[in-house]
Amino acid sequence: MTCRLQAQKALIWNIIQPMSQPAPENTIFVIDDDEIVRLSCAKILKKEGYEVETFGNGYEGIERLKQVKPPLLLVDIKMPELDGFEVIKLVRKIDPDIVIVVITGYATVETAVDAMRLGAYDFLPKPFTPGELKLIVGRSLEKWHLIKNNQHLRHEKEEVERKFVTLLTHQLTSPLGAVKQYLDVLLCLSGKDLPQQAVDWITRSQVRLGEMLSLIQDWLTLSQINRAALSKCNSSINLEEIVEDAVRECRQLPSAEGIAITASLPEGLPCVRGDIYYLKILAGNLISNAIKYNRPGGMVSISAQQENDRVVLEVADTGIGIPEEFFPHLFEEFFRVKSKETQGIPGTGLGLVISKRIATQLGGSIELSSKLGDGTTFTVRLPAAHFTE
Repeated sequence: MTCRLQAQKALIWNIIQPMSQPAPENTIFVIDDDEIVRLSCAKILKKEGYEVETFGNGYEGIERLKQVKPPLLLVDIKMPELDGFEVIKLVRKIDPDIVIVVITGYATVETAVDAMRLGAYDFLPKPFTPGELKLIVGRSLEKWHLIKNNQHLRHEKEEVERKFVTLLTHQLTSPLGAVKQYLDVLLCLSGKDLPQQAVDWITRSQVRLGEMLSLIQDWLTLSQINRAALSKCNSSINLEEIVEDAVRECRQLPSAEGIAITASLPEGLPCVRGDIYYLKILAGNLISNAIKYNRPGGMVSISAQQENDRVVLEVADTGIGIPEEFFPHLFEEFFRVKSKETQGIPGTGLGLVISKRIATQLGGSIELSSKLGDGTTFTVRLPAAHFTE
């Protein structure tokens, strides 16, 4: 391998996590091995008030881009050693929002179209006039401003949604929690003096309030997941610790009485890539469901294994099972299986939705197998951390 090729590979590796800073909005980079083209572009564009930096080869341009990110890049396709195609690929790793215009000769218009498939915005054929250059630069910068404005609007919308959900959940949970506490105190202080019917009404009210509080909490969790960008989480999480914590908490559930819960995870199981908070929610939802929809004296079995670049987590129960016709709807918001067996079992209809959203955003998947009257198994596949670092 030549020194130049070694340098190229090192260059690609070093920009996977660049530390570039944004350049002023009127900055334009030009990468072209033709000195006349570089001088012409600089002269024309500087006269229009742009800040222009020029580079004689792709290596110089990329090194500079690792330091400063301009809104617009003009790059020649046909260059020795590091051509325009490689430059486009590397620029997309540095900043996918940089608008790229490829400079090409008349004979390579098809090549320019190929470059646009890689992420270039437009192309400028040689030879070009000052008017053509100014026109395409103006159009390209308008494109960059549009991208940034859309990002700003999206961030504003997400922030408004975040504040709205947080405010609304607070405004709902505070009075509901207070009412529940009042009812608790009422039963404690006056329960023996109240008619049995009044005690029953208060007890039912407490149950309904608990259901409403659970629904609000699940709604808030779902909203948080949608904004959490879990696909960018790179932490290595020990799945065994997640399962142990989830089992410990689920054993405290009233419905867990009489249910045998076992967890068997092999030694040396790879860590998974993800976020510890949301992985706990995922495991907790599946285990608590396996408990709630089980039979008296039933079993819940949690196991895990490595499968190529994935870690597979299984949560199996010996419960009532799920009719096959309901399978397509189980991960829909607020859907719940309605049957004689499920009557009276509390739930919000969001637990499986939350679980699937977490698994999917972490780059994994979730599926189930079930037989009516013979239990259910949920299988989650998550990326193993050492395969993604």
